[in-house]
Parts: sequence; C-alpha cells; structure tokens
Amino acid sequence: QVRLVESGGGLVQAGGSLRLSCAASGSFFSIDDMGWYRQAPGKQRELVATITSGGSTNYADSVKGRFTISRDNAKNTVYLQMNSLKPEETAVYYCNVEIRPRPWSRRDYWGQGTQVTVSS
Repeated sequence: QVRLVESGGGLVQAGGSLRLSCAASGSFFSIDDMGWYRQAPGKQRELVATITSGGSTNYADSVKGRFTISRDNAKNTVYLQMNSLKPEETAVYYCNVEIRPRPWSRRDYWGQGTQVTVSS
C-alpha cells in the first residue's frame, strides 16, 4: 500500500516563502512524474509544477521564476520551494505522484493536502 505524506504548509505574509514536502512510502517498483497542484476555495484544482523522474520540470506560468520543484529519488520525496508568495495563492496544495506498483502498471496517488495561507 502506498502512502503520501505532505508537510510544510502554513501561514505566511505576502512576499514570504514556504517549502512543501511530500514523501511516498510503501511497496512499489518505481516513481514516474511527481507534481504539485493547488485548489483555492470555489475554484478548480490547478497545476502548479511537475517534475519527471529524469528531473525535467514544468511550471504554471503564474509561478515561473518564484517557485522551484525538486525531488530526492533516494527519499521518494518531492519538494516545492515557494518564494514571493501572493495572497491570491492561498489554497490547499496537493502533491500528485505517478507510481508503478509493478513495471507494467502505473497509478496516480494524491496527498492529503496542506493549507497555504498568504496574508496581505
């Protein structure tokens, strides 16, 4: 059974920084893409950033230059460093991990979500 545990959310003033972490544990063959999404109240969940197993990254235009996604494959962990945060980025942030339980199968897993609140 796979488990994702997120941490690092909290309250920060506008312009501040936070670092989110998401660790995968359990029994599986490998991890493919890892990513972060966010959902603000009354809005749809949106992509923030993704990173492939090889380290290629993709960012939403709104966060380019301010957020950095990274991963530690030895720890099965993905990180999101968020700088220059804006009040409109207040949301629940979810990690998403593509896991291969076996070499021939792949399944998406979601973290429980961590609240990020940016005060003005």
